Amino acid sequence: MDYALLLETFGRDHARHAWPRQRLLHECLRTAIRDGTLAAGTRLLATRALAQELGIARNTVLYAYEQLACEGFVIPDRRGTVVAGIAPAPHRRAADVPQAGLARRAQNLRIVNGSAGDGLPFTPGMPDLRAFPLAQWRRLLDRAWRGLSAAQLNYGDPAGEPALRTAIADYLRASRGVVCEPGQVFITDGTQSSLDLCAHACADAGDVAWIEHPGYGGALAAFRGAGLVVAGIGIDGEGMAPTVHDWATCRPKLIYTTPSHQYPVGAVMSAARRLALIDGARAAGALIVEDDYDSEFRHEGPPLAAMQGLVQDAPVLYCGTFSKTMFPALRIGFLVVPAGLALPLAAMRAQSSAAGRTAEQLALAEFLRSGEFALHLRRMRRLYRQRRDALVDAVARHLGDRVVVEGASAGMHLVLRLPDDGLPDVEIARRARAQGIAVNTLSTHALPGGPPCSGLLLGYAQVPGERMDDLVRRLADVVP
Repeated sequence: MDYALLLETFGRDHARHAWPRQRLLHECLRTAIRDGTLAAGTRLLATRALAQELGIARNTVLYAYEQLACEGFVIPDRRGTVVAGIAPAPHRRAADVPQAGLARRAQNLRIVNGSAGDGLPFTPGMPDLRAFPLAQWRRLLDRAWRGLSAAQLNYGDPAGEPALRTAIADYLRASRGVVCEPGQVFITDGTQSSLDLCAHACADAGDVAWIEHPGYGGALAAFRGAGLVVAGIGIDGEGMAPTVHDWATCRPKLIYTTPSHQYPVGAVMSAARRLALIDGARAAGALIVEDDYDSEFRHEGPPLAAMQGLVQDAPVLYCGTFSKTMFPALRIGFLVVPAGLALPLAAMRAQSSAAGRTAEQLALAEFLRSGEFALHLRRMRRLYRQRRDALVDAVARHLGDRVVVEGASAGMHLVLRLPDDGLPDVEIARRARAQGIAVNTLSTHALPGGPPCSGLLLGYAQVPGERMDDLVRRLADVVP
């Protein structure tokens, strides 16, 4: 072994480190042992001989040998120093080397194009942030902060502030027909947080979860992230429509649905379909995850009560959020669980979630209790209905029979259904973005193996009515 050449080559390759002689020799010998250049059983030169060959002090060699011995790379004996029996690192192609990173379940998610915060018109799911009573909210926050004690600066109740849980329970009983007590309400960071909690707390890896097809990508991500087997269930004009074959061959543990305004198509689930789904879930031993994401905005017909309150002890996990009714950056949602799950879920949250944002939760509780939240909702319902009407009229003028409008009876977006054999909706969306218009696509909400679907999602809540005609005219220029 030419130690001088070995050290010279190693030093040249690692000159950027500017190591002192002791460290350089140690790193050189350790690397040679790891990659098999110095094989197990090789007897290293005596310290005096190696120092003389390399033209360095003997203490430098002694330091390197002692470090290697401490690390287990060499074994000193009466006759000198021997390389230990350490398996060399195999030389493998880069493609064969396992890389640290995402788990397999996190690699098969939908790609989300665009940003909710880019400010472009027709971005789905965005409320009119300019219409929010920000000055009043600041006053409530200031009052909450001034009223906090030193003890309240610590972690709060993992289930959420009791005042907010009570205010939400009262609101849901009065406005959505939800049957619950405050102890059944859990404060989360939003709908996605609620879905993650449902997936991890109420199902085991390998269990089957149903979601609507086409459906909400956040549910798909939450269930796949928990290791569940996701099955897409078709929808019709009355919402999620599982068949007898689905119940018999693909028994679910969780059933995710958006009955008040199916996302993304916008169908409203009939009362008969809701009751049938509850009966099917009971028979299968499943829980329904009811995502009531924008039920507050119903533009036609009487309001429909939540599934959760339709029958006694319904097997329903009820999700709601303030992102649509107030503003997304608030990051407060809630989950209402069956009474029998409240205590075990509280125990689970106590071990896995440290709560905070006490002031924001207390301010929101006051916003609900004071009646200002209900007043804000009434204003937004009226405003969004006007904007919906303006959008529908503009679509009729400029797009005519090229599209079919669906899902306009409720919520904050509608769908323009396109022919399945026409220009792909993703290409239309790309061209629309070039025109300064952000539309989501129906095909990106489809599940693998499901029937094709093509359409555009237009969020109208944040678009002033007087702009609708010009925006739809520009959109019509890119729709064949």
